[in-house]
Amino acid sequence: MGKKSKASKAADIWEDEDLYEQQPAEEFGATAEQGAAEEDKEETDDFLSSIRSSKQKKQAKEQEEKDKKDGPKLLTAKKEQIKEANKKNAAAAANADKKNAGESAEASPEPSSAPAKAAPAKKGKKVPAALAALKKQMELKKQMEEEQRRLDEEEEQRRLDEEKAAAEEIERQAAAKEAKKEREKQKIQQLKAEGKYLTKKQKEQKRLQERQREILLQSGNVTIAAFQKDKTDGGDDDESAAEKKPKRIVYSKKKSTKPKTFVQKAPAPAPVAPKKEDEDDDDVEEDWEKLAEDDIADDWESALKDDDEEADAPADEEAEAEEENEEEEDDSEAQAAAAAAAAAAAAEKAKADAEKAKQEAAAAAAKKAAEEKAKQDASAVAKKAAPEQEMRSPICCILGHVDTGKTKLLDKIRQTNVQGGEAGGITQQIGATYFPMDAIKQKTAVMSQYEKQTFEVPGLLIIDTPGHESFTNLRSRGSSLCNIAILVIDIMHGLEQQTLESIRLLRDRKAPFIVALNKIDRLYDWETIPNNSFRDSFARQAKSVQNEFFTRFEQIKLALAEQGLNSELYFQNKNMSKYVSIVPTSAVTGEGVPDLLWLLLELTQKRMSKQLMYLSKVEATILEVKVVEGFGYTIDVVLSNGVLREGDRVVLCGLNGPIVTNIRALLTPPPSRELRIKSEYIHLKEVKAALGVKIAANDLEKAVAGSRLLVVGEDDDEEELMEEVMDDLTGLLDSVDTSGRGVVVQASTLGSLEALLDFLKDMKIPVMSIGLGPVYKRDVMKATTMLEKAPEFAVMLCFDVKIDKEAEQYAEEQKVKIFNADIIYHLFDAFTAYQNKLLEQRRKDFMEYAVMPCVLKTVQIINKRNPMIIGVDVVEGAVRVGTPICAVRKDPATNQPNILVLGKVVSLEVNHKSSDIVKKGQTAAGVAMRLDNPSAAQPTWGRHVDETDNLYSLISRRSIDTLKDPAFRDTVSRDDWVLLKKLKPVFDIK
Repeated sequence: MGKKSKASKAADIWEDEDLYEQQPAEEFGATAEQGAAEEDKEETDDFLSSIRSSKQKKQAKEQEEKDKKDGPKLLTAKKEQIKEANKKNAAAAANADKKNAGESAEASPEPSSAPAKAAPAKKGKKVPAALAALKKQMELKKQMEEEQRRLDEEEEQRRLDEEKAAAEEIERQAAAKEAKKEREKQKIQQLKAEGKYLTKKQKEQKRLQERQREILLQSGNVTIAAFQKDKTDGGDDDESAAEKKPKRIVYSKKKSTKPKTFVQKAPAPAPVAPKKEDEDDDDVEEDWEKLAEDDIADDWESALKDDDEEADAPADEEAEAEEENEEEEDDSEAQAAAAAAAAAAAAEKAKADAEKAKQEAAAAAAKKAAEEKAKQDASAVAKKAAPEQEMRSPICCILGHVDTGKTKLLDKIRQTNVQGGEAGGITQQIGATYFPMDAIKQKTAVMSQYEKQTFEVPGLLIIDTPGHESFTNLRSRGSSLCNIAILVIDIMHGLEQQTLESIRLLRDRKAPFIVALNKIDRLYDWETIPNNSFRDSFARQAKSVQNEFFTRFEQIKLALAEQGLNSELYFQNKNMSKYVSIVPTSAVTGEGVPDLLWLLLELTQKRMSKQLMYLSKVEATILEVKVVEGFGYTIDVVLSNGVLREGDRVVLCGLNGPIVTNIRALLTPPPSRELRIKSEYIHLKEVKAALGVKIAANDLEKAVAGSRLLVVGEDDDEEELMEEVMDDLTGLLDSVDTSGRGVVVQASTLGSLEALLDFLKDMKIPVMSIGLGPVYKRDVMKATTMLEKAPEFAVMLCFDVKIDKEAEQYAEEQKVKIFNADIIYHLFDAFTAYQNKLLEQRRKDFMEYAVMPCVLKTVQIINKRNPMIIGVDVVEGAVRVGTPICAVRKDPATNQPNILVLGKVVSLEVNHKSSDIVKKGQTAAGVAMRLDNPSAAQPTWGRHVDETDNLYSLISRRSIDTLKDPAFRDTVSRDDWVLLKKLKPVFDIK
């Protein structure tokens, strides 16, 4: 029966339909692997293959490191292999001897032609051969035992030699340490005799004093008598100090303005009582400032106190130095003993496999922790090396929906000091706009009547590429591309699709942001006051304008609350950390722009001082890859930290693997020119964070926008940096479906590709292949492989990229659909609509095969022939127009079902009203069902079929498989599946 059912099932499967449930998964896997292999052979420079190769290298390196740790285990395995080989050789030799002995025993009776009865008399000749074989086996066994004993002895000797060598090495190290200590002692005694000896503490104090002297001299607040020539010079110094004083950052607010000599003790600053109106914010600010100043005061006081102690107690220092030397000697002895114990323990642990596994895990964890610690130490060194007063410019991004006024707002901020066509001091940089503090002070001057102004950062850098591309690659790798964001919302339209997407991205990255409520000038009867603060302008508006503003503001506030965000007008916001600040603005009149700039500076200076500390370690992100006449391929880079110099060797992520090149030129456009106007670029020898710059170098055509840029230092390993920069891409492979079924995804930058893949993963849309940059013919060819497997996935989702004309033409010929959009939601909507359209077409093509189950009971026969009209009652399921109806009678001879097809339902009437579908329990009066004549002879009512027969919809294996198809699966209810299961035995469907 099993074979028969399989055969019938295979015969019943519908040839025209690609049913997922009936096709084995192995076929797709094999096809995918084969296709991937062919693709790798044909295109070695493919983006996916480069990611795969970098991942394989990483895995190979990890395996190699693991194998290094498994040294003793490998020796044991080798020993086992030798044992196995010896056993096999011995067994083979024994078998050969047996065979030879048997052949000699069989060969001995051949010359004799005596009958079989004489055979027992000749058994004596076989005994020597058997004895010889037995003797040979014993000798082989003895040889094996000797070989095993020799191997054990060698292993034991090797172990003893290793232990002896380890002990000798420990003794040698201990002797070397003793000799070194002796030399150091003699040197210290000599220095003491000469009076030049300094303890470790004294050296640290001296270094600290030098540093404090440099800081005080640089700050200009201290005059030292040794450096004063006369009184007039001292007066000049005082004046210069007074001029320099306002430029100091946090610490200048609390210090006295009087010049102090270096030998004076710095007084501890008294805490200032916070204002009542800004109690919450000022508390936080006061704590931060107090902590910073206390640290400095403690350092200076401790330094001065240590100087007094040095002068008073030199004998104590010598005693302390001797104690330190003794402690170091004790430590060295303890370390030697610990090393010897560790060596012995390691020799013992090598014998236990379970303990060795634990050691491996611990070693891997220790190595990982050591790597993390090394990175943290490097960043800590960079932080220590940074001057405490120096802060870099905050980096700001603008996000929002299309046509909300992002670019217009940025243009308005740029036009701070436009006189005679020159932008006063505002430098236009590559990919970003830099606003120096002088321009910001002038723009925010109108805020002085409302808020206290502090200017501690050198300026403000706003990235010119509006949108979410800059934020999507802010992942855990620590890139500080954007410190704060401005989310622009149109007050007339509220929250729109891309606004919601931007909110989701900001929330996922936990990035701080403020809301600019733009287009307030469009409120009816709004009286414009150009470049004024919002509070002043709003106070002068009519009551009706204020009411309209509050109505629209409350609607947007509610919409933000629906997204899980508390919000408030910035000047009414008492808790900046929990409530989003809203700044009403007008990009046309400039109203609210001073409020926006003031709030940006206020939030970044007070709440992000740690993130804005300037570090020497280079952090840079590639924004865009462009071709510039005269320079070839160039990259636009935002430098978040550190310094870039001409000639630096840099490593960046490429489509075909890591790119290593030297910087040929650092370029910025002239300050008074727009980026769109052709002009000669200004060459710079070095640039310092934070700013945007264009880099010209070789081999940049395959650079990946959105990835990191690393600088190869003197102590850096270039190979390690190449692997590190490609790690950003290897994570993308997890989003690719291994079954070889899915859509092809192409994006402009690494960040947007990650955002698109995350979105498709949430929507459970499989991805077959990924790519970066413009779409070419070879990319479309990948999507054509889906035409046979799954036509609904023969699609390319392109996010913010250009499509080559040849690729577009090829896609039309091959019937591959290409979707291109600048908003992820638009891509998803278009793809969903396309899938629904395909499913609808599939439903129309195979509707006649999709037979829904139903059971009918005859109530009355209305017309027996031409056409047959029957009054029925629906017992199970639902009867539809177009459903084929049949009666089933069993053949008494064969016990097989005999199916009598009555015809298809042409029309249904309930109470003289036509209907397309009638379900069970819908009516108690019955249904008048009209059937057309089937292609074969219609059974005669009363002879072949009568009222006692139940009527069924004509189901088969083919109709059941059709209902399993995704085009129809959603239309079949659970009750219908249960009924289908019940009807399968009636029609003998396997």
